[in-house]
Amino acid sequence: MQTSIETKDDFFSSKVLGHPAGLFVLFFTEMWERFSYYGMRALLVLFLTSSIFGDNPGWGWPREHALAIYGSYTSLAYLTPILGGFIADRFIGYRWAIILGALLMTLGHLSMAFEFNPIFMYLGLCLLVVGNGFFKPNMTSILSHMYKKHPEKKDGAYTIFYMGVNSGAFLGMLLCGYIGENPNWGWSYGFGLAGIFMFIGMLQFYFTKNIFGTIGLKPEKSNVVVDEDEDPAEAQKNPFSIFDIVLIALISIIGLVWIINDPVSKITGSTIFNFQVGPLTGDNLAIIIALALFIFILVKRIAQYAPKLRDKMIVVIVLAFITIFFWASFEQAGGSMTIFAKDYTARLLEGNAKIIFNVANTLITVVPLVIITYVLFSLFRKTFGKFALGNIILAAGFLIIWGLVIYMLKNQYSDVKAEVPATWFGVLNSLFIISCAPIVSKLWESKYNPSATMKNGLGMILLGVGFAALAYGSSSIPSGAKVASVSMIWLILAYFFHTMGELFISPVGLSYVSKLVPGRMIGIMFGIWYLAIAIGNKIAGTMGGMIDKITAQYSMSTFFLIFTLIPVGLGIFIMLLTPVTKKLMHGVK
Repeated sequence: MQTSIETKDDFFSSKVLGHPAGLFVLFFTEMWERFSYYGMRALLVLFLTSSIFGDNPGWGWPREHALAIYGSYTSLAYLTPILGGFIADRFIGYRWAIILGALLMTLGHLSMAFEFNPIFMYLGLCLLVVGNGFFKPNMTSILSHMYKKHPEKKDGAYTIFYMGVNSGAFLGMLLCGYIGENPNWGWSYGFGLAGIFMFIGMLQFYFTKNIFGTIGLKPEKSNVVVDEDEDPAEAQKNPFSIFDIVLIALISIIGLVWIINDPVSKITGSTIFNFQVGPLTGDNLAIIIALALFIFILVKRIAQYAPKLRDKMIVVIVLAFITIFFWASFEQAGGSMTIFAKDYTARLLEGNAKIIFNVANTLITVVPLVIITYVLFSLFRKTFGKFALGNIILAAGFLIIWGLVIYMLKNQYSDVKAEVPATWFGVLNSLFIISCAPIVSKLWESKYNPSATMKNGLGMILLGVGFAALAYGSSSIPSGAKVASVSMIWLILAYFFHTMGELFISPVGLSYVSKLVPGRMIGIMFGIWYLAIAIGNKIAGTMGGMIDKITAQYSMSTFFLIFTLIPVGLGIFIMLLTPVTKKLMHGVK
């Protein structure tokens, strides 16, 4: 039986690149999970909208239907972690929650590999949503506990972990996208490949889990944890009343039913909300009621806290509000921007253009993979003796990755013409994050570090600039056109500015949530944060689904201008709120 190398939870006694070896176990486990998530996400809309008569037949769905499914799936993926974190905290512990989540996601990807059968496709999506709920919140919980006695190292640890997230997303979109879009293989193999690496991630974590000492074991009951600067009596105030719990349950049920009903009603024509009140349809009235009740319970709860804490929570809500609109625009990457890449972008390269692309693609694929492989060998040197089987499984996964990369590059060099896969553009987000995150991180550590709302405002403006590039690039596309050949430079520019906007908003928001609220409230506030992201993802699918209607009535350029003007306007607005939010933050920087 394998034993822990961290028997006293002294994680820094065995270090890899200056951090505990356990951090890199989390790094690779998260990498495989993100490989599977983004690999599948890159294919989903393309598969659903591809013609049933093509070389690589899909389901031939209208774009609106496909994007409704996409929006509901991604929004549910951000809602279930609230429940998964609660179950892990109270009942099964972080470790078994991660293992259970990974197993469910493996089965989900396997089910989706039988894409010819709708039952298996829908079952797969359900398993992925539930599995993600168990997996996602508990990885970061283990990481946080590992650095409890070394808070000065936590920022660096999260940076390394974030690199694992983006490495997995990069490889998943690159390889699952290439295999799934390739008629010689097909969608089933792309979905199945995502499942293989999720299974590898589960096994690697299972056989190496003892490296975390006592972290993540079945939880024991404990009292409310109070921050040092907080009045213990204040910490015990404002418990959830029965009225609060009933209201939250009602909001959750209405929201969940609405999210599921949206794609079902579009695809089948039948709806659960089969009624109308005045000008409002049943589904619109239901979501308005749920939103009104949510705002009511939020205001009610915040008003009951002490003034200083109440002010800080108001800032969190403001940042969460901006987050909704950020993700509603940013998540067009998996929807309308993927459609734009497939049907409206010139992707067929010949001659010098093909050579340049092949060389660039080789560099951006091989260089990061070499770096990650070096990290793998560094982990081997520290942990192989105690956790041989987990390391062997990890190495097997990398051998498969290298084999797939060599196969892909060999084919791309041997082809006379090179058709850039539509999914390839999605990897640019991860590539730009890996390249630019260290620079942005240094900026936040310098004297030029702006306030939270300034960062959010600048991030929204950068997001809008990315869509402005697409609006300009698509200005030559006639109204209602189903295909075009716009230069790929506009998509590349869009992904660059979107990534910069993400670096200004996403990690910054999470950091400020942890700074502004007491430790005992982190769980509920992260729940609200995930809810904001979920709402943004659903809006992304709904808005993206309107691409055909807007382009037919107006133009493709008008469609992208919507995502330009709203983020830029909100960015300017939130920046103007900076003096107010600084006062509400009570010295938090």
